[in-house]
Amino acid sequence: MPEIEEIDEHARENGSDKDKVALGESPPNSPPIHFEPVVQLPLVDVSLNEDEEEELIKLRAKLYRYDTTDTPAEWKERGTGEVKLLRHKLKNTVRVVMRRDKTLKICANHFVWPWMDLNPNCGSDRAWVWSALADFADEQPKAQLLAIKFANADNAKSWKEAFDKAKKIVESQCEAYSGAPDSDESASEATLSESEDESKSEKNGKETASITTTESKKESENGTESDKVSTRAAEDVTTDLAKLSVKEQSC
Repeated sequence: MPEIEEIDEHARENGSDKDKVALGESPPNSPPIHFEPVVQLPLVDVSLNEDEEEELIKLRAKLYRYDTTDTPAEWKERGTGEVKLLRHKLKNTVRVVMRRDKTLKICANHFVWPWMDLNPNCGSDRAWVWSALADFADEQPKAQLLAIKFANADNAKSWKEAFDKAKKIVESQCEAYSGAPDSDESASEATLSESEDESKSEKNGKETASITTTESKKESENGTESDKVSTRAAEDVTTDLAKLSVKEQSC
């Protein structure tokens, strides 16, 4: 078979690509290619609207909501991420905020009130259930029945303790619940009361001025009428005297 022998001899003389690579010969390197972007986008700092709040606790957990639209109703997973309790530095309000991993989309956002209670879910020491009258996770307030599950019992216990502490803060220091106004609100109320007093005094002054003007008008009208009456009486007396004098002359 001479054809096969010729092919083998040609391969021995020229060598294959695998042999060249084995001998240390590498293919030519391609020049580096770099493309400049058409539009330059600057980095933008995204605010989470948490600048005026302090963090009481932050733990990793999984959140569920009780969906009553399905038949039968069932628990549905809402997201996995870090759940936090944030206390406002001035108003002393506390809210529950939870964002999903990677996307950072809000899956829980509602205030903590003293009447809220954390109940164990099916006797588990790692999960709690509570209800929120107005949860703003979907941008519109909705009443939700929520359940949260932690990795271990210690984290669940820490969340329970921080939640009870937040309830006490709201009950004793939050003006929205206790009704005690803060300094800014009291100052605004004092300013409003002063402006109301000034407006009342101005109204009273205008009313008294209008009353005096009406009285003076009435007095002037009465004076003109009395003058008219006296003038008429004087004219009548004059005519009577003239008549008497005419009679005497005739006599």
